[in-house]
Amino acid sequence: MVNPTQIIVVGGGTAGLVSALILKKMFNVEITIIKSNQIGIIGVGEGSTEHWNEFLKYLEIDYKELIRETDATIKLGVYFTNGWSKHNYYHNIGCIKSKFKLSQINYGILKSFSSNEDPIRTSCYLNLNNLVYNETNESVSNQYHFNTFKLNNFLIKKCLERGIKIVDDTIVDVSLDDNGIKSIKGIKDYFADFYIDCTGFKRILISKLNAKWISYSSYLTMNEAIAFPTGDTEEYTPYTESKRTIGGWMWRIPTYGRWGNGHVFNSNLINADKAKEIAEQNLGYEIEVAKHVKFNPGALDKCLIKNCLAVGLAANFIEPLEATSIGTTINQMFLFNHYFPHVNNNFYVDEYNNKINDIMDNIRDFVLIHYLNDKNVLFPSSLKDKLKMWKTRPPIQEDFCKNSYYLFNSSNFTQVLCGSDFYNIDQIKDYLKIYNLQLTARADLEISHKEFEYINNKQNHISHKKWLENIRNMNNGNI
Repeated sequence: MVNPTQIIVVGGGTAGLVSALILKKMFNVEITIIKSNQIGIIGVGEGSTEHWNEFLKYLEIDYKELIRETDATIKLGVYFTNGWSKHNYYHNIGCIKSKFKLSQINYGILKSFSSNEDPIRTSCYLNLNNLVYNETNESVSNQYHFNTFKLNNFLIKKCLERGIKIVDDTIVDVSLDDNGIKSIKGIKDYFADFYIDCTGFKRILISKLNAKWISYSSYLTMNEAIAFPTGDTEEYTPYTESKRTIGGWMWRIPTYGRWGNGHVFNSNLINADKAKEIAEQNLGYEIEVAKHVKFNPGALDKCLIKNCLAVGLAANFIEPLEATSIGTTINQMFLFNHYFPHVNNNFYVDEYNNKINDIMDNIRDFVLIHYLNDKNVLFPSSLKDKLKMWKTRPPIQEDFCKNSYYLFNSSNFTQVLCGSDFYNIDQIKDYLKIYNLQLTARADLEISHKEFEYINNKQNHISHKKWLENIRNMNNGNI
């Protein structure tokens, strides 16, 4: 295979569009996206991780434009309710690091749990009162919720602006040669040096190259989901709510003008009709299901084979918890930027695949610890060893230095483990005593200052919906 200068992306969902935009920004290549208007996209409302903000900066996209055109709302974290543990808890993904090794957010949460303070009040006051900072010169968050269909249109527009060609066709056949994929066939034949498979669970391209799916179903038992929209409300939460239910959990995501909702469940416990019934009982009214998706949680053994790379649902999917899908696509493609010039070298190909597998292990383990309180939950041996270590010493960033493209690190694990009542309070109190009093006093002061600012300086805060309206009105010249 020659050095690739012509790339075809098959699939016009979020993964395909994001992949094309990231590669086009970095390389002098010709990119064509083949998308079928006959094939819909999955999603009613979709959330991101903080990696989305890195994507926006990389492409020099103004967050205000994103908010206006995708009906985006702010996401400051995930609120876990109704039985994930003994109490509701909050995972605030945007973490502030202190100048010393123990991160400020880790220290604050551990301290609040060990002193019997309310960690929700001390760290999440703004979020749970639907408030955000009254700031319009820059975004108040690095994460968002989107109307999935409007996000798709927005990304298509960005692709066309950047010279990426988009073709409406349905791929029905794939021809192979010694280099991998020779051509693909729809209404006509298409040829390229390199192909990106973003065809979702169908895996139309990568499956022809004998990629194998490694299932995580022995650990993660959720395998179906129904998704449905609900009407507008007077105010929006600046977080995703994840609510435990019989047989699974429900998500609730605000987008401007409506809400995106879903019920994820284990089909061995309930079926889709029962999932709908439970959702209606929780909401108090009837719903109309827009999507019913079946999935097998896991990842490909190799997402890069010869001249084909699988991205998005074609490459991996755990479950909707913590909105890992978009962030995984972004990090996978940012990493691929370093390997794309070397796709003819088997050493680099193997290294890339190993790194992606490692990223997926990180996501699998992070999602899995949310289920610590479930009966009969199984853990892979690698996570068992970490949990044994973290029982007496909470996660530190050095535990995650193996791969700089991990989606989740020490602060993420610490918060969820705390929320899951994993730690022994007496051990945590002893653990915190070892730190230099001057350092912990400085952290205490910083945390207290932030708490005071959150709760008392109300003039610096504004309702989430009002903030969104201010951003949207800027486009109309009203501000």
